[in-house]
Amino acid sequence: MCITKSVISKHLLKHVFGIEHNYLSRLSNNNLCGHHSELHGMRYKYLVRFKTSKSYGEDNAPVFAPRRVTVLTKMTRFQYERRRQRQMSENEFRAYLESKDSDYDRLLLRHKNHQAGLEAVKKAFEAAGIETRIVERFDLTSSTLDWADAVFTAGGDGTYLLAASKFIDNNKPLIGLNTDPERSEGHLCLPKRKYPAVNFAAALKRMLAGDFRWRWLQRIKVTMSGQHSNDTPIELHDQQLSFPELRFIEHIAEREQERHPVNITSNPPPVRVLPVFALNEVFIGESLSSRVSYYEFSADDGPGEKQKSSGITICTGTGSSSWHFHINHLSVSSVRDILVIANQKTGSQFPVDDWHMLESVVKEFNDSLRFSPSSPCMAYTIRDPVVNGVFQVSNPRNFATKIRIRSRMWDACLVVDGGISFKFNDGAVATLEIAKDQAIRTVVFD
Repeated sequence: MCITKSVISKHLLKHVFGIEHNYLSRLSNNNLCGHHSELHGMRYKYLVRFKTSKSYGEDNAPVFAPRRVTVLTKMTRFQYERRRQRQMSENEFRAYLESKDSDYDRLLLRHKNHQAGLEAVKKAFEAAGIETRIVERFDLTSSTLDWADAVFTAGGDGTYLLAASKFIDNNKPLIGLNTDPERSEGHLCLPKRKYPAVNFAAALKRMLAGDFRWRWLQRIKVTMSGQHSNDTPIELHDQQLSFPELRFIEHIAEREQERHPVNITSNPPPVRVLPVFALNEVFIGESLSSRVSYYEFSADDGPGEKQKSSGITICTGTGSSSWHFHINHLSVSSVRDILVIANQKTGSQFPVDDWHMLESVVKEFNDSLRFSPSSPCMAYTIRDPVVNGVFQVSNPRNFATKIRIRSRMWDACLVVDGGISFKFNDGAVATLEIAKDQAIRTVVFD
């Protein structure tokens, strides 16, 4: 039986992987969950100095003319280690790093490269007559954000996510600059090959000339109710460096709760929207990864389903190329193994030794996992679902506009963008939706 590669691809995606070919077309057109990439009727309040179109996706005639900018700089590994061991002399510090098989000279070189990029950014703003404040993560406050017309990050994706976590009801643009292009992918930053931080002057020239497009990055809003809805969050970015004891607070509090149970009253616990919005993803599950996470899950107001798994990730289009992608992507060898079985079971003659065909199928499937950062939709993944006679997971991976999860766990967390953790133990309920009025605006170069 002779089968063309295009037919193979369509047949394989539909019958072997359960994916309709036109579903991938809808993905490429950013038409997800029944929504177009533009949200008609929505209105935003923008700064006068940043002209934007009424389109919710990207703008073809932007204006960028800030008077003041804040630049959030990352803490390099060298700075991080040095701050933790500030009492050591330089020779002692070198010996300490070498005892951990860390290269002192290489870490110092990377630190200096970062500083060179940061200096190039500062000089470019000065040459353009733009007042600049450079701050470290501990100094990024609401006042520094309010002061600036635009915010830049100098580092990688982690620095960008940290800055994004501080954006609450703020329509200022957030633009990322990669200061370590050799070791950082920097999906959230300007293209690192052409516009790393050391070449920021060229990027700034394009922005000031209006030679770019705005892009809106959707974020997830989490509404908490039930037990622990008002617990203080833990900032994972800083806990080891500043407050190592915070790693154990939730366990201490859990034991205290066991000794002194919470009084159940007729008044339900308060409901609140968490003070941070997820730009990449939200993770929900047991804090100890070896424990099974137990919860009730519902998507788009559908029936609840009791599930056990290694936890859940819920991502935006921005985060679809990150954790979500790495959980779900397929390898060429996996596809080949499936096709061999498909040939045996169906009598088909998929060319299992045609590596070019296998690679094209893998690429099409893996590309389908990514979707537009502007899409008003979330993608969820149930990690390692438990499937047996008691527990079933009807849809381990899908899209949704609203997700509701009720915890049945004892030492669980709800983590936003890998940076801020909230308790999510038995009785807590989280409702996740796209925060349509909290999208972040950034710059895209053609």
